[in-house]
Amino acid sequence: MTKLSVNINKIATLRNARGGNVPDLLKVATDIQKFGGQGITIHPRPDERHIRYQDARDLKAIVHTEYNIEGNPQHNFIDLVLECKPTQVTLVPDAIGAITSSAGWDTIKNQDYLTEVIQEFQRNGIRTSIFVDPILEMIEGAKKTGTDRIELYTEAFAHEYALGNKNGIDPYVKAAELANKLDLGINAGHDLSLDNIQFFKQNIPGLLEVSIGHALISEAIYLGLDNVVNMYLNKLK
Repeated sequence: MTKLSVNINKIATLRNARGGNVPDLLKVATDIQKFGGQGITIHPRPDERHIRYQDARDLKAIVHTEYNIEGNPQHNFIDLVLECKPTQVTLVPDAIGAITSSAGWDTIKNQDYLTEVIQEFQRNGIRTSIFVDPILEMIEGAKKTGTDRIELYTEAFAHEYALGNKNGIDPYVKAAELANKLDLGINAGHDLSLDNIQFFKQNIPGLLEVSIGHALISEAIYLGLDNVVNMYLNKLK
């Protein structure tokens, strides 16, 4: 079975918009696990505009499933990960100020840098994954860094699927087949949703884990809205 790790960045965004501690990020993480979620993902950025570095520390005591911290391995991020020692660190080549992730690593150009960072995390018992596009040369480059896993960047697939083009899965199938051949674990994430996740899962051999945040939280708002509105109405009778 492919594991579901829920990215809770959007919960932190909502909390920070108003100040205070509503919604309570730690309670949400606890409840997601209680509801069956098999992991919690966070992506702290340097400006801490959603997940704060202290959140990463606080979540360490709360997450009893898989704890995945993703981000650009700059000095502060590396220090944070080594302090928290999550189950997994996912390295993402985010530009400073980026709204969201927009590309995978050039694993050939950045091979030496990635290898050095990955070795440091592995020495500390942290499983490593690197964000990559479904390009065979980048998969081969990822193998040379010594990473445990790759995370396939799935925005292109999700875009094509929404247009009705199911052939958009083809590069991901080929990437997964190569990763399996190279003994690289496979994760995936970005714009996966209730609409496309089953098709993706059924076609990607050896898919170990998906990390889903924006779509899942947005879907939860709609799928839970009827229930909450009626709970208010019942209390107002």
